[in-house]
Amino acid sequence: MTTSASVPTEPEDAISTDGTVTDRLIDANQRYAAAFSDPGMDARPVLHVAVVACMDARLDLHAALGLELGDCHTIRNAGGVVTDDVIRSLTISQRALGTRSVVLIHHTGCGLESLTEDFRHELEMEVGQRPAWAVEAFRDVEQDVRQSMQRVRTSPFLLHTDDVRGFVFDVKTGRLREIDPA
Repeated sequence: MTTSASVPTEPEDAISTDGTVTDRLIDANQRYAAAFSDPGMDARPVLHVAVVACMDARLDLHAALGLELGDCHTIRNAGGVVTDDVIRSLTISQRALGTRSVVLIHHTGCGLESLTEDFRHELEMEVGQRPAWAVEAFRDVEQDVRQSMQRVRTSPFLLHTDDVRGFVFDVKTGRLREIDPA
């Protein structure tokens, strides 16, 4: 089985294993840039949608949703939870760049299901400063999707809160399951 971290064995596709992972990424970017052509887009998403999702590496959002470059704004964080910073990004997305719909995607087997807010206390003990942010850990992924939908729908900063839908992505099947907001 190969993963994105696997090193290709064929010379024409080989990515250098010398240096750091960042060095490998920069090498890959040089190859990308050599074949790049400006698609002539601006920052406004073609589909007028913003997708908020977990940062989990198993979620290939564009493939899972049939999206192309330029179709949506993608906002990702641990858990895909709607935090103040997500509201900031959604506000800019809507008010400055014309999005009207919000899709929220959490997933099965999320790492936040195994953490607690004690994580912050442990960090404080280790580094001598309490993080200003909440972990936003949860035990029930569906309830957390509902909470995130509610945070979007009740934000005074967002213009468009009528088309907000939430889903759980199953990392074993690739299927989305819509969550009833009630």
